[in-house]
Amino acid sequence: MNEIRGASAFAATKPEEVFTNAHVILGDEVIDGTVIVRDGMIADIQPGRTAVPAHDLEGDYLTPGLVELHTDHLETHYSPRPGVVWNLMASVQAYDAQIATSGITTVFDCFRMGSDEDNGYEPGEMRGLADALKAAQAKGRLRAEHRIHLRCEVSSHNVIEELDEFRGEELVGLASLMDHAPGQRQFQTMDKYILYYKKKRGLTDAEFEEFVKRRQEESARYSDKHRDEIAEHCHAMGITIASHDDATLEHVEDAIRLGIKLAEFPTSVAAAKASHDAGMSVLMGAPNIVRGGSHSGNVAAMDLARLGILDVLSSDYIPFSLLHSVFVIARDVDTISLPQAMRMVTSTPAETVGLTDRGEIAIGKRADLVRVHHDPGHPEHVPVVRGVWRTGHRVA
Repeated sequence: MNEIRGASAFAATKPEEVFTNAHVILGDEVIDGTVIVRDGMIADIQPGRTAVPAHDLEGDYLTPGLVELHTDHLETHYSPRPGVVWNLMASVQAYDAQIATSGITTVFDCFRMGSDEDNGYEPGEMRGLADALKAAQAKGRLRAEHRIHLRCEVSSHNVIEELDEFRGEELVGLASLMDHAPGQRQFQTMDKYILYYKKKRGLTDAEFEEFVKRRQEESARYSDKHRDEIAEHCHAMGITIASHDDATLEHVEDAIRLGIKLAEFPTSVAAAKASHDAGMSVLMGAPNIVRGGSHSGNVAAMDLARLGILDVLSSDYIPFSLLHSVFVIARDVDTISLPQAMRMVTSTPAETVGLTDRGEIAIGKRADLVRVHHDPGHPEHVPVVRGVWRTGHRVA
């Protein structure tokens, strides 16, 4: 699944590009060197500077293009206020610009499958947004390469109906199985659920009691059936499957049974460790790293990093947090080097979803590159993106 028809309007050939005077972040080390790009691929890596005409990076870092597996930030551009729906193409382009200028060159955009009480989207609306994304990509309007991540609410009565609109869609490369019913996974305690739904929606005690009852009944009726059906479809189509908000060892055992490769946002250390030990890539939110903890009170991503069981970071709702979190981890975790932290947002997510042609500055890999200025004296270690190239073409 390395290449997708229409994924890039860039020409197949590109004149040679040379980047020199850079701190080049390789898979396991940082070198002061030069990277040569030819026909959109990395052709050579040399120590030191070159005398030929080149992009002088003035000592900045040269990193692989970031690979984002889970972000629903497109929704923020499409529906920026309650009841407001923005122009489809303009939404996609504005979102893409923010993604690319954050250093992300490959992104899996999340699309909701299945209605829940926090949805608010009409039937067919996600398909329409996906069609706009496909059209923009095919016409060369986008800077990053976009693929689709289906967020499947398995407790929803209509999740299969909405999934049907994406069967055979070539951009779909990842699907997550999630259940946000009370008493499940992210919401194992009612305290969190009350905060998210009762207070947020201004429900009375009676309304909230009825709401909880309905959601729990839906989960009991649909979740197991839909989880198995979606997993079967994904395996048949070669789509990577992710679990979501696993909290218990039973959840992890179910994920193993379903052949899941990515454990998104486990809510306990026990679930994260069991997933990691089972060979799954454990994904946590980069905002969790930058903020110093989970906004919903679950396990801190930094704790998993220190335990050696954090594999992938996702920007989730703040695109720039992906790059920012790399430097925070490298600063705060003695056992994780900068190249190791960088792998969490480049090669490991790419490998998890079967993209073997990118995610690393190595000869023969795609020339998806980011120039990053980082001042180690900055108190919050906030980096600056100074340039982005995808397959050797500058896009930001």
